Amino acid sequence: MSRRGVIALAVTASVALTAPTAAAIGTSPTVEEQRLDQAAPQEILRRSGFDRLVDAFTGALPAVRSEASAHRLITRTGRALWRRAVDRAQGHGPAGGDLSRDDDRPLYWARLSLTRALRAWAPPFPVSTPALLDHLERTSRGQDAIRLPAGPGVRRILLTGFDPFQLDLDIRRSNPSGTTALALDGTTLDTPAGPARVETVIFPVRWTDFTAGTVERALLPYFRPGPRRVDLFTTVSQGRVGRFDLERFNGAWRGGYPDNENLSVTGQVPVADPPGPQWTLTTLPYGTVLGTGTGPFPVYDHTSVTEIPAGAADPIVRDDGPTDGSAARSGGGGNYLSNEIAYRATLLRDRTGLHVPGGHVHTPVLQFADDNTDPATGTVTDPVFVQNRLAIIAQARAILSAAASTLS
Repeated sequence: MSRRGVIALAVTASVALTAPTAAAIGTSPTVEEQRLDQAAPQEILRRSGFDRLVDAFTGALPAVRSEASAHRLITRTGRALWRRAVDRAQGHGPAGGDLSRDDDRPLYWARLSLTRALRAWAPPFPVSTPALLDHLERTSRGQDAIRLPAGPGVRRILLTGFDPFQLDLDIRRSNPSGTTALALDGTTLDTPAGPARVETVIFPVRWTDFTAGTVERALLPYFRPGPRRVDLFTTVSQGRVGRFDLERFNGAWRGGYPDNENLSVTGQVPVADPPGPQWTLTTLPYGTVLGTGTGPFPVYDHTSVTEIPAGAADPIVRDDGPTDGSAARSGGGGNYLSNEIAYRATLLRDRTGLHVPGGHVHTPVLQFADDNTDPATGTVTDPVFVQNRLAIIAQARAILSAAASTLS
C-alpha cells in the first residue's frame, strides 16, 4: 500500500474525533435515547443493577466545574461501564440483579442513559460537546481498552460486535454479536501456534458513525505494521434464523434500511481516497471451520450476492459470487451495516497489507420462546431466550477457535 493511502486511512479514521455527529449539550434526546422512556429498557437497567451506575453519573454531573473534569468523569464512567459489562458476562463480581449475566442489553441502555444525561446537561462553562459525547461512546464500547500483547509469544485476535437493533419492532431485542463480544473480551484461546489473546469492541448501528470513520479509527492501530498487529480478525453480527454464515463476499453498497436513529442511507459505501473496490473477499478459513464440529447450528459458506453485471442496468442475484466488472448491490451479508463493517474491515486489511485470516460471521437470530414473541404482552427475558443466547455464544467461540487453529 502506498504512503498516501495509509495517510488517507488515518485521516478518515480520525474524522470522528472532531466531526459534530451528536447534538449540542442542552438539546433534545436522540431517537435512540427517546426509547429509554419505555418500560422494557428501564426494567433491564433495574434488573441488572446498571441503573445505579447511571444514577452515579447523573448525580456527579452538577458538581463538574471544567471541561477537563467532565472529560475525567466520562473516562471513568465509560470505562467502568464497559468493564462491568464484560465482567458480568464472564461471571466476575456481583450480578447486580436477576437478569442473566450474558445479556448485552444493560450495556446498551446504560450507555444511552449516560449520553442522554450528558446531552441534557447545561454547564456554566463552554465545552466541546461532540468531543465529550464521542469519548463517552469510545470508552463505553471498549474501543480504548484493546490490550493486544506485543511480540511473538502470543497470537492476537480482534473481534467486533454490534448494539441491539430493530428496536421499534421489538424494544426487548438483544444482539448475540454484542453478547459474544462481551463473553470473549480479554480471554485466551489455545491454538496449535500457542495461546491467542482475544480483544473485542462493540459498534453502533448508525450510518453516521460509519461515515465518520468509526470502524477505521478503532481497527487501524492493530491492522498496520507493529508489535501488536492482529493475527486474525472477525466482524460479527446477527444474521439469519437458525444458522451461522461465513460471508464470502462484501459489497460496496448501502441499501438504505433504517438504522437505530431511523436514518436511511442508500448509495456507495464512502471510504477514504482512493474509492474502494466494488467487492472485498473474506480470508477466514471457511473450509476448516465448516469441517469442524462447532455446535448445534449449521454453518454455511455463504457466497450469494446481488450485482449489476458489467454493461447491464438491472440487479441480479448470483449464488456463486460476483462477476468481473459488476457493481455491488448486496454482499453475502446484505447491504446493511453488517455488510459495511465487513467491507470496511477487509478493505482496511488489504490497504494496510495485512495478510491474515479475516472476514465476517453472521450468527443466528436470537429468538424468544414461542409463547413470548409479542413485545406488547411478553416479558423481557425467558429461559428459551437465555438458552438460545448461550448456545450462540458457545458456538461463536468454537468457530473462532476453529479459525484460530490455522494460525502458524
